[in-house]
Order: sequence, then structure tokens, then C-alpha cells
Amino acid sequence: MRRRMSFLMVLLVAVGLVASACGSDANGSSAATNDSSTTTTAADEAPTTVRLGYFPNITHATAIVGVEQGIFQKALGANKLKVSTFNAGPAATEALLSGAVDATYIGPNPAINAFAKSNGEALRIISGATSGGAALVVKPSITKVADLKGKKIASPQLANTQDVALRSWLEGKGLKTDPQGGGDVSIVPQENSQTLDAFKAGSIDGAWVPEPWATRLVQEGGGKVLVNEKDLWPGGQFVTTHLIVATKFLQDHPDAVRRLLQGQVEANAFVNANTDEAQKIVNDGIAKITGKPLKDETIKAAWTNLQFTNDPIASSLATSAQHAEKVGLLDKVDLKGIYSLDLLNAVLKQAGAQGVKGA
Repeated sequence: MRRRMSFLMVLLVAVGLVASACGSDANGSSAATNDSSTTTTAADEAPTTVRLGYFPNITHATAIVGVEQGIFQKALGANKLKVSTFNAGPAATEALLSGAVDATYIGPNPAINAFAKSNGEALRIISGATSGGAALVVKPSITKVADLKGKKIASPQLANTQDVALRSWLEGKGLKTDPQGGGDVSIVPQENSQTLDAFKAGSIDGAWVPEPWATRLVQEGGGKVLVNEKDLWPGGQFVTTHLIVATKFLQDHPDAVRRLLQGQVEANAFVNANTDEAQKIVNDGIAKITGKPLKDETIKAAWTNLQFTNDPIASSLATSAQHAEKVGLLDKVDLKGIYSLDLLNAVLKQAGAQGVKGA
């Protein structure tokens, strides 16, 4: 415990220095140049409430640790933190678009959809959080792609990140799908907890899901991994979770957003430096929300499929958009302006870490 507290004190001092200035991004531009929404100074701001969303999944470990350890609230200072939890990305983006939350951890495709729906005005991606941690798990009798024809495969929600990945992969293998559940493979969007029960009962043949559900389908449902999504991406890296903020909130409260990002960086540092403790904190946090903790063997196995990073891995976002367009879930969209990373890069710079790049 003494070692962990020392680590946190050092990091707090480092990232706390950013309070005096927003600094520069990885390309040397000032914080105000990438997005005019960040021009308000800290002196102009009164304390506010930051309404933050996240999911009770280990792919949102950074958020859970940040909340449960009080890291976000401490970084926010006089600002208050109010949290909400969601089961899938479309519900989270609807909350952000309706003004129910100011920022949320979310997957790439719902963020893209909301950005497109608002003509590029409603949100900005301000940080990465997690890479990896999604897979297609199927019955043991399914051994090749052709075996999926005529089968029912679940996804967390229509047009969510895993739903798009599943449809795109099937399309690339010559198997057609449609949003109504028809085609060569019937895709059944449903909550992940229902998917596990349905898989055990035999009413679905597989699912493309995030962790820990992929591991649970293997351990508890007797399934096997047919596709580990990281094998489909360069270097095995693709954005699974990133942090988005309402553009208006960013315009009105840039210092509160900077402080939230300070908490993001500190929480990710904690997760990466304290694996065993972070797993326990995340499991306890999931239990608090869902009423049931994960088995130790589940969280340990699922954790190995994840990388916790502040890098939003922008190249994978663009590819995800192309996938959604190709399977008919998204019209052609221009992603220019979706990233606002100056505040994050200022925090990273003050912490002695390398900056990240947007699209």
C-alpha cells in the first residue's frame, strides 16, 4: 500500500502541473487551435457537475477504477462527479445527445453514429481508454466460417461496436446479414447477460461480444473462440473504449474536462501498474452495479486480452466507420473534427508521457 500511495502522489504532482496551462498537442499546436471550444480559461469557470457515463464491463476498467478509487473526484477538485451506467453504446450516446450526461466512456461505432447524426456538432473524442477484448465465441460444433450459415449469432446492440465488427467480418466472408435479423446469418442484438443465458440454453449459436462476456461464454457456456478480433487489426490494436464529451460542455467547461482527463490518465496509470489490485477494484465495481461479481478465473483470463491505453487509436476508428458504411448501418461520414486531443496531450506532457494523435 505504501508503494502504491507513493506512486499516486508522484503522478498527481506531475499531472497537477497542467493546471497552469493547457500546453501543446503532439503536433505542437496550442490547446485552443484544434477546437475553438477550449478557449475559455480556468479563471472564467465556476465549479460544475461533471455527469459521466460508463459500462459495468472490464473494457471500462479505467472508468471503474477512476470512480471507485475516487481518482476522478479528486482530480475534479471543486467540481462534482455524478455517474451513470449503461449496457451498450447507443444508449450512452442517446444520453449524451439528450443532455443527460456530459461525457461517457463508449465504443467507437456509437460515437461515430452520434457524430454523424449531429452533423459533427454534438461530441468530441478526448481520450482513448482500452484496446482489444472482443471475440466471436461459438458452439464447439462450428469449426469454420461456412458452418455459420443459417445460424443465430448475438451482438450487444444493433450498430454497436461489436455488432458492426460481426456484420463486417461476415460480409467479408461472403455471408450476408440485415438489420432485421435476416440473411445468411441471423444476428440477434440483445444484452450481454441475455446472450450468456441464450447460449447456455442453445437458442443462439454464438456471439461477438466484449470482455468479460467472451471469456464467460467459453468458461460457463462451453463455447470456443472462432475469431479473436485483435487478429483482424494491424499490431492487434483497435479502439474498444474511448472517452467522449459533449461539445457544448467542452466549450463551457474546458478546465473541468482537463481535470477529468487528469483523472483518466491517473486511473489508467494505476490500472497498468497494479494489475491484481485493479482487477479486484473492477470486479467489486461490477458487483456493485450488477449485483454479482465475476469469478476470479474469469476476470484474470479476460484481462489478458485487453490493453489499457490513453491512445484513441484513431486509424481504427476510421476503419470502423468504413465497416459500418459497408454493411449499411451508416451513411458516408466525414470524421474531420471528431477528435479534440489538445487537453489530453497537455496532461500527458506534464506527466512526462508521449502525446497521442487524432485522425
